[in-house]
Amino acid sequence: MLSEINKQHSAIEPRFDKKLYLPTTREEMDRLGWEQADVILFSGDAYVDHPSFGAAVIGRTLQAAGYKVAIVPQPNWRDDLRDFKKLGKPRLFFGVSAGAMDSMVNHYTANRRLRHDDAYTAGGRHGMRPDMPTIVYSGILKELWPDVPVIAGGIEASLRRVAHYDYWEDRLRPSLLAECKADMISYGMGERTILELASRLDNGEKIGDMKDVMQTAILTDEEPGEGDITLASYEECLKDKKKQSRNFKFIEEESNKMHGSAIFQKTGKKWVKINPMLPPMTTEEIDRSFDLPYMRTPHPRYKGKNIPAYDMIRHSVCMHRGCFGGCAFCTISAHQGKFIASRSKESIIREAKQVSEMHDFKGYISDLGGPSANMYAMSGHDKSICAKCARPSCLHPKPCPNLNNDHSPLLDVYKAVDALTGVKKSFIGSGVRYDLAMAQSKNPDINQANRRYIRELIEKHVSGRLKVAPEHTSDVVLDCMRKPSFDKFREFKKIFDRVNRETGLRQQLIPYFISSHPACREENMAELAAITKNLNFQLEQVQDFTPTPMTVATEIYYTGYHPYTGEKVYTARTEKQKLAQRQFFFWYKPENRKSIIDELRKLHRPDLIRALYPNKSNP
Repeated sequence: MLSEINKQHSAIEPRFDKKLYLPTTREEMDRLGWEQADVILFSGDAYVDHPSFGAAVIGRTLQAAGYKVAIVPQPNWRDDLRDFKKLGKPRLFFGVSAGAMDSMVNHYTANRRLRHDDAYTAGGRHGMRPDMPTIVYSGILKELWPDVPVIAGGIEASLRRVAHYDYWEDRLRPSLLAECKADMISYGMGERTILELASRLDNGEKIGDMKDVMQTAILTDEEPGEGDITLASYEECLKDKKKQSRNFKFIEEESNKMHGSAIFQKTGKKWVKINPMLPPMTTEEIDRSFDLPYMRTPHPRYKGKNIPAYDMIRHSVCMHRGCFGGCAFCTISAHQGKFIASRSKESIIREAKQVSEMHDFKGYISDLGGPSANMYAMSGHDKSICAKCARPSCLHPKPCPNLNNDHSPLLDVYKAVDALTGVKKSFIGSGVRYDLAMAQSKNPDINQANRRYIRELIEKHVSGRLKVAPEHTSDVVLDCMRKPSFDKFREFKKIFDRVNRETGLRQQLIPYFISSHPACREENMAELAAITKNLNFQLEQVQDFTPTPMTVATEIYYTGYHPYTGEKVYTARTEKQKLAQRQFFFWYKPENRKSIIDELRKLHRPDLIRALYPNKSNP
């Protein structure tokens, strides 16, 4: 099948040939000579055949294993449900996904206001998916085809696999399995799991008998066994927020282990069983996934319409998965895992070459990155230590002494990509962990390579502006965030400014900051304003903390307690409290001056008034 696709690639201009994509209509299936698909995927996103879009990855993975896979992108759930009926029923199963984002994050702002656009829809049009598509899609499919297994995947299902706080409804919700009609959740990165499920279903097994598949969650009558983790029930957590807080510590630790335990949580009369996360993919496995014959473009059905999320990554290359930063507000490790799965240099070069041959490529690769740009090929010096580790972050409170933070492999990839014909320059658009590059190793050769990396990053791979994420200036807040001291940012800024002077460049350093994060008070924000003003920043890349499922910070926001210490932690919760913090980002706006000065007087901080407004009389 793949050889036939490759022949077609060379025979015709591929972008507008529907036969080279996964079929999305009955007509496209007929052209391929299919009477029935083996698997039909329903996605809340537009269909972009690119390795950055989950539905394409799962579809191409199954296709490479010999299965006939069709996809229904953004089905209409409001009409007579013709989109859910048009392809008939699959031979094996339906797959449903809300898309590349949790639908509630996609639909609503941090202030719970409806967004007016959708980056994963053609033309950025809003309203092409419902709230909680996993629930809506699976319900419709089970109503129409009750005998066909439904497997839920993607970010929404993955991060809602256990009882969780929903910020937009301001309530604790049970596992998504208890609210939708899917038979199973495939959580995390799903290639290996979906292949096992497809194979077992193809061999005649029943979905209800597959209770031990790694990286899945199911509803079951099975009781917890020896070695399993038993959480406080959903009903107990509704009554006692401390129990919800304590639950999270186990959930996060098991997600971050190389070899975790099964987790059980009673919900109603059933148990939600969450099987352990798989070990990280090998280089060979992740290469196979990225080397599949993606068209790298949106399906021709969207011809003439832009898809904003695709526009952002069309000329980018993802080099690895996973993140060991463990930031308190981030969901990456809960979905992709803590351990890094890196592609081979050869696989990365092949994709970069494909990018360089795209019809609209102008010579600039927009990003050679990953969840964190500079964790490529990194792991522990002693893998046996990593295999026993439950620590959620390899960088906080201090970098792990077992961490090999050698940036040499990354430099090697940069050099090889930049040497490709047609590539003028490659940029790093993903977030860079400067504290990782600056962390001292016992090996002087690694320290030298890392200094070379920082200089080369600044000198050769910045597109005018380098975005980094100190997130805050207060050590108290940063500790809660699991981020390094702001002193590290000061140190990095000195290096950045020095390299720019020495090379004659005039690049900008753009720091990201968050307000209203747990442990942050107005006084911390006022100090942030004074400190960043002193460094000559007028902040623009800022946001209010938005609680999302399965993060430490969200558990603190909801319960008021830190899951690891049991201590109470202050968090701004009301709109008034959040606005009071956010205004300090924009101290330089005349309309904010009076309010800020009044607030600083209440806080008895005349020193901060003088720091922010030294040459003006107070109103």
